Amino acid sequence: MRIEVYRMIFMHLPIAILEGKKIQRVIFSIDPPSPTLQNTYFLMEKVYQRGSWCFNLSTARHVESFQRLRERVEDETLIGFGHIEAGSGVSLMGKPIHQFESKVASTIARNIVPKDLMRRLFPNPPLGDVLTQKEIDRMRFDPSRFSQALSLYSSKEVPFLQIGGKYSDWLLGLGRVDLLREMVTETKRKNFIPIFSGQWATFVLPKAKSLDVAGYATPVNKRKSLFDLTLASDIIKKFDRPIISLDPLSKGRLLKKSEEALSFLFNELKIHSAIIEVASEDQIEVLWRVLEKIPSLIPFRKTG
Repeated sequence: MRIEVYRMIFMHLPIAILEGKKIQRVIFSIDPPSPTLQNTYFLMEKVYQRGSWCFNLSTARHVESFQRLRERVEDETLIGFGHIEAGSGVSLMGKPIHQFESKVASTIARNIVPKDLMRRLFPNPPLGDVLTQKEIDRMRFDPSRFSQALSLYSSKEVPFLQIGGKYSDWLLGLGRVDLLREMVTETKRKNFIPIFSGQWATFVLPKAKSLDVAGYATPVNKRKSLFDLTLASDIIKKFDRPIISLDPLSKGRLLKKSEEALSFLFNELKIHSAIIEVASEDQIEVLWRVLEKIPSLIPFRKTG
């Protein structure tokens, strides 16, 4: 009876193929104002009722909500997109890289970020010591800690895994793409499909293109600076690998212009898919009037 209720309001969302698997072109990230398990599950169920079966699972709370939904509706077609912080796979002198974060951030801020963007990307600029080249060279892949982070997910329920967070950008900035490459290899060894995730599109996409991943996730919206939106758009248009847009509605600030924002992404930039945050039932209602206008994309292709 419960499943019949779901089907009454079901709508077919646009789909695409990623690494041989059928997914929806819009993947939902549930982000209620009060991020409790109950509120997360409630919104996830509402989105599922509308016809969504692809969800972004960035925390243990999202994973638990997702598992509860799968069990309750007995729908094994539900697909999760996990997320693992790239920093969880790196150590320096036998210690987690997070213990050296202030030095890493200072190094990036002083040596990588253009001065005119310093204040925007680092509201409180780190002024501490920077890493020496010897310290950068001593960074190592930490398979034990990386595997522990991976243990949150089951590759059967969550086949796709985003490797990212700020450390993916930072490792590329430090010239240690080899560490990301080892994470990708370990992710595949554990039967996950890796996706690279980075924050600064114009900076990371050219540097990360050598990674053997299924796609590249990065923020793309007209409010969030990616060093230079025009340059970012040009890079994305010419990029011949699947691009997944992160936070295309700028955490709901572009909701009233969602049709324009999504048209820009799917029609002009020709991205593969998008991970969209929703925080309320009202947002879901607004989005569903727009999503039916997005075409499916099978097989993935980049034209023009």
